[in-house]
Amino acid sequence: MSWSDKSGNLWLFGGYGIDSTGTTGHLNDLWKFDGANWTWVAGGNLSNRSGAYGTKGVPAGSNEPGARDCGSTWTDAGGNLWLFGGIGKDANGVQGYLGDLWKFDGTAWTWVSGDTTADGGAVHGLKGFPSATNKPGAREAAVAWVDRLGRLWLFGGSGKDAAGVLGHLNELWCFDGAAWTWVSGTTIANDLSDYGTLGLASPSNAPCGRDITKTWVDPQGDAWFFGGCTNHGLLSDLWKFDGGNWTWVSGSNVFNSVGIYGNAATARPGARSGSIFWMDSNGCLWLYGGFGVDGGYNGEMNDLWKFDGVGWKLIAGNGTSNQSPVYGTKGSPSAANTPARIFGSASWVVNGTVWAFGGYVPGGMTNVLWKYAP
Repeated sequence: MSWSDKSGNLWLFGGYGIDSTGTTGHLNDLWKFDGANWTWVAGGNLSNRSGAYGTKGVPAGSNEPGARDCGSTWTDAGGNLWLFGGIGKDANGVQGYLGDLWKFDGTAWTWVSGDTTADGGAVHGLKGFPSATNKPGAREAAVAWVDRLGRLWLFGGSGKDAAGVLGHLNELWCFDGAAWTWVSGTTIANDLSDYGTLGLASPSNAPCGRDITKTWVDPQGDAWFFGGCTNHGLLSDLWKFDGGNWTWVSGSNVFNSVGIYGNAATARPGARSGSIFWMDSNGCLWLYGGFGVDGGYNGEMNDLWKFDGVGWKLIAGNGTSNQSPVYGTKGSPSAANTPARIFGSASWVVNGTVWAFGGYVPGGMTNVLWKYAP
């Protein structure tokens, strides 16, 4: 789980990995990287710690979210870090899906909303109407972003639906700082997409339930995301949400579609999840790696793509999942450098530079930090 603050520092929280004793489990350590050095800021150095919630709405140095991975993160206009859900430890040390909302102000954590116990269900209320009793159900790997009004948005993830069925969710929620609003989507897990017409926004359009994808907000305030994982397979669809309606912008509307690498006119990335996804200063979308379908092989990937609003262009990688990393010299950029085939890494974009830390690579987990300047 990752953020960047107004000063350009990179923040990293928790995940599933290895603690200070070499034990593998869920983590709740909070780290900051200033471009040269790492600082351990908060949280424990041992895995599987329980959450310490304190009093709702009150910051305290003793507060800390429980150990977890696949939580959803934001940064607000004031530079505060926000964290929702994930899978990990609740206040009682019970592992499960989490539905708690937290804020970190640079000094202390505040428990803002949601349950202190795992696997809580949603309270939807009336669609489109905020209420203090509304809350998203516990989930992991949801898509999250902040709009121009400072509202927090949350889409999808893996968790339990209104009937208690575990699966992929397609609810869209908005948090205005005081209350949650259920905006769109259904209360049923594993629902299919309503794609509508390619390129046309419509109130009836809706992406299917999915997890392990990332989002980016453009200068107009529209949110974008690509692909993800579902109970039916992996996806390669590109979506935009303009604050009112969804638009299917590009990509295939079938599961497990294979990437097209050879023809520049029809090139497109294959279905995948856990990619790094960002937008550059020219409004072009970039996509790197993930776990998915390349030219015909499933696995971790290290292909780099750019979408200019019309079509996809392959920038690096050759459509196979068996390329080895080329590290080069630490701290020295080179066109020959190539990160490992990777899935689920933490990523940041600061002043046009993309940073990526850790993730799953063939054979295990890594703690390598990479930087890329398009």
